Amino acid sequence: MTTTLRPTGPLQHEADGAQSRLYEVCVNSRPVGRIEIATFPALSATAGTIRSLNIDERDRRRGRGTVAALAAEEVLRGWGCTQVQVAVPPEATAAARLAAALGYVERGRNMLKELPDGPPALPPDVASRPMSEAEFAQWRATAVETYAQNWIDRGVPAAEARAKSEAQHSALLPDGLASPGIRLHVLEREGAVVGHVLVGGREVRPGETGAYVYDVEVVEGQRGRGHGRSLMLLAERVALDAGLPLLGLHVFADNTPALRLYESLGYETTHINSFKQLI
Repeated sequence: MTTTLRPTGPLQHEADGAQSRLYEVCVNSRPVGRIEIATFPALSATAGTIRSLNIDERDRRRGRGTVAALAAEEVLRGWGCTQVQVAVPPEATAAARLAAALGYVERGRNMLKELPDGPPALPPDVASRPMSEAEFAQWRATAVETYAQNWIDRGVPAAEARAKSEAQHSALLPDGLASPGIRLHVLEREGAVVGHVLVGGREVRPGETGAYVYDVEVVEGQRGRGHGRSLMLLAERVALDAGLPLLGLHVFADNTPALRLYESLGYETTHINSFKQLI
């Protein structure tokens, strides 16, 4: 039997520059499921993604999904993609097994927490305040470079990673500290800055706006003293002050201390993001 992909309509061109297409998964021309494929310019100019893959119940466990995913990778190669990412909910165990069998490696996780009604208390020896304009200029330069380096370390070409980082920071903070919906706070202990956290609003569940931790960092030399937890409690306070009872974030898979911290604070994984290089 031959498994193929058959387009259900024309190639779609989306507002963010992505192109996408929906296909029927067919066995000897008989539809057995659907798959949606897209480029992923938010990640990289040469990245693609399998947005969804569904095989009809009666045709599962026959290798249809495996062949469909491999065929999708061929389509993405034809679109000029050199890597592909998939986002799998943790409860989708069959999809996770398929991704692992096809050589996808976890890159990071999206996590979400439903916040309590009241703001959490900060430890008595720390205090928070908004970041000053003078601090912002230094923070922005460092943040752009650090974020770019995160992607360089994960295989994105340096020039593309830096351009991506600059563009995203400009879009998020068009008016600096006065940018709407953005709060950038620092945490102090005994008058010295020990860290910062950047929180803003965005969609954190389909059709549902919440707060999002775009950046959080403890000053080097102050790490290992519980300030990371204090900064995340501060993020909760900022979110609740904005009337947003959901708080989301992304964590890279190799940042084990951060992942453990978020889990201890009650964050739950909503999607596991895995990638594969297309050779």
